[in-house]
Amino acid sequence: MTKGGEQHRGQVDDAELSAAVERAQQGDEEAFEMAYRMVHPGLLGYVRGLVGEDGEDVASDAWLEISRDLGRFRGDGAGFRGWTATIARHRALDHLRRQKRRPRTAFLEQDVLELPSGHDTAAAALETLSTEQALALIGQLPREQAEAVLLRVVVGLDGPATARVLGKRAGAVRTSAHRGLKRLAERITSAGSGTVTSAARRTLRDET
Repeated sequence: MTKGGEQHRGQVDDAELSAAVERAQQGDEEAFEMAYRMVHPGLLGYVRGLVGEDGEDVASDAWLEISRDLGRFRGDGAGFRGWTATIARHRALDHLRRQKRRPRTAFLEQDVLELPSGHDTAAAALETLSTEQALALIGQLPREQAEAVLLRVVVGLDGPATARVLGKRAGAVRTSAHRGLKRLAERITSAGSGTVTSAARRTLRDET
């Protein structure tokens, strides 16, 4: 698929999400379920990248807050993804702080506690990798690159939204995302796991 075609598909998805969120704010439960189905997979992947095996519980807590505060959200579908990612990130950081004295299997471990609140992420994936393998590879990146990639690739945020989530300048996020994707591509290639997906190659071009 061409880059233009992929962008159009993303715009259609965001338009559908925007419409679902608007109906959900008016009390339509089916619309909320639709929005949940569209956002949850990426959100869960992001949270699992932060807290590891406790991701399901943290994501559930995040959705409780999202449903409670839905009426206060203002924005479109893309904005909703960023808003939910911010809430999920706060819940993940709270969880890590509570678990600080206990051994954890989180991919980003203590380093994530030092990150500022905000929006950040990049995009790269390998067709042959499972979600667990992809998250494990991302978790091996430096903390800034790892979270940038999670937000861009797993959650599906664009560069500016990622920067807002992480509270950083767009240029710094772009650099982190690009470096993280390059490292992933190198590790995947050296491991003989396959070839980088077109989505990953496209993100590398966009982040350059």
